[in-house]
Amino acid sequence: MEIGQIYALFQECSGVTTDSRRCGPGLMFFALKGERFDGNEFVRTALEQGCSYAVMDDAARADAADSRMILVDNVLDTLQQLAAFHRRQLGTPVIGITGTNGKTTTKELTAAVMSSTFNILYTQGNLNNSIGVPLTVLGFRPEHDYAIVEMGASHPGDIDELVRVSQPDCGLITNVGKAHLLGFGSFDGVKKTKGELYDWLRSHGGFAFLNRDNAHLVEMSAGLPVLEYGRPGSEGLLVEGEVLECNPYVKFRWRREKGPWHTVQTSLIGAYNVDNALAAITVGMHFGVKEDDASRAISDFRPQNNRSQLTVTGSNSLVVDAYNANPTSMMAALENFSMMKADAKMLILGDMRELGEASGLEHRKIVEAIREFGFDDVWLVGDEFAKAAAGMPYRLFENVDMVNEELKLNKVEGKTILIKGSNSIGLTKTLTNL
Repeated sequence: MEIGQIYALFQECSGVTTDSRRCGPGLMFFALKGERFDGNEFVRTALEQGCSYAVMDDAARADAADSRMILVDNVLDTLQQLAAFHRRQLGTPVIGITGTNGKTTTKELTAAVMSSTFNILYTQGNLNNSIGVPLTVLGFRPEHDYAIVEMGASHPGDIDELVRVSQPDCGLITNVGKAHLLGFGSFDGVKKTKGELYDWLRSHGGFAFLNRDNAHLVEMSAGLPVLEYGRPGSEGLLVEGEVLECNPYVKFRWRREKGPWHTVQTSLIGAYNVDNALAAITVGMHFGVKEDDASRAISDFRPQNNRSQLTVTGSNSLVVDAYNANPTSMMAALENFSMMKADAKMLILGDMRELGEASGLEHRKIVEAIREFGFDDVWLVGDEFAKAAAGMPYRLFENVDMVNEELKLNKVEGKTILIKGSNSIGLTKTLTNL
């Protein structure tokens, strides 16, 4: 069956699903396969639960007499092709966002700013991969003025795959840093892969929103039309802004093209989030959002999912940034925490995963930064930190379960604690004991 024919059937449906537990009347089920599951096994169940059609690629399970079963060569490829086809039919303007750090927060902030004026569709949560992006694109509807699509990557070619599905008209890269080096091979591999967004925009007449202060992005964007933002001091910026306070929430001011200053009190932890806010504001300014509406949107935004959140318990104040970690984001978190005005600071840091051969060196750099910033109440979790901090006066834990055992035996109280590590370390499991 040609993709146009599948699209005609898709238009009869109320939506799509890839989860056999979330099937219902009017949906089109895509029987995806993974290392530990095969959606083809659930095709009949999906149809029995009311799905109008099921896209599958296991001929042995297909029933030629059942017109609701759509047999294809590869379900994931078909999902992506269908999304790209849908993108072309609707023509919804798409803003693409990627980057090593801050892309989800920037996407959420940009959605908040744009939603103050327009009907926006944007990536939910972190559905930014080869499955999540086409699912987002298939959610485009004629009533949407703009779409904001977040794109993640852990291997070369990942962004190229996702821009071919989402086909952005413009976009931004928040930054490039040392993350997923095991998959990318090197920092140059990170830059090349993230730069695939710029490559798409160059070849399709698009433009980018650019942080003028990021030398890597300036270099990577050569030859691409850009709208720039950054800290005061540069000419030609559409938006400029600077940090005023971080105690603990960020307060900053910004202005458009040397106009009046706007002061914004946020609920964000971390001076690095000012760049994310400026990116969102710059997008809004280009598309016609009023300045006061943009400021209000940033001020009203509340972070979620353990991204730069401040949690005050009955015993401690917790700066929770445990969604993920890499050398760039870890260093930025330590620097910001060092600037916060708080007594009795404490660190609970977990290993940074997927760094490959660079892991040992990068963990040693973090341990050295901890020493230079003067932190002395430090708990480090994981094998990599154990090796990097051997002989240092820090407490070392093999895993988060050992941390929780210690917290139950010796309650920690009266501290301001930075909690950061790769999500797989599980540091959020400590929150109930803090």
